Amino acid sequence: MTSLIILLRKVNDRVAIGVGLVLLACVAFTLIEIIARRLGGSLGGVDEISGYVMAVTTSWGVSYALTEQAHVRIDLLHARLVPAGRALMDALAMLCLAGTAMMIAWRGWGVLAKTLSTGARANTPLETPLWIPQSLWWAGWAWFAISAILLSLFVIYKIVRGRYESVERVAGARAEV
Repeated sequence: MTSLIILLRKVNDRVAIGVGLVLLACVAFTLIEIIARRLGGSLGGVDEISGYVMAVTTSWGVSYALTEQAHVRIDLLHARLVPAGRALMDALAMLCLAGTAMMIAWRGWGVLAKTLSTGARANTPLETPLWIPQSLWWAGWAWFAISAILLSLFVIYKIVRGRYESVERVAGARAEV
């Protein structure tokens, strides 16, 4: 594999660790809220913040799933094809995923841009400026689009060079264990 793909995997590994740590912090925050309620108090806003955390961690987590070949695929035909056919199917799947990721990032930017122009705040007691969670959410989708585009370019390059095994290692369906 090329150094770019190795770097992309390393970055997404770090992203996954960061996402996991944020989720653990959210769990701790929720547990503190539960204990506080049992004692007659409340921190407030835990449900709002956990909603933001779920949206943000999901948008960043899909890039890790992409580089780990963990996205769900239906490969009824894939296994029956010769290596060149499998590589073409993998390329088609990667291009479709990249297109979807770009569309989500593009449409997500419209949401964020409107929030930035209006200065919208959450209709909650915290009155969170919505640009904060939306920026983090959108950045995750933008990173997913970048990751998918880079992998798509790698796959196309390897197909043109006839290196079908490289395509399968990066974009193929991961074998079940």
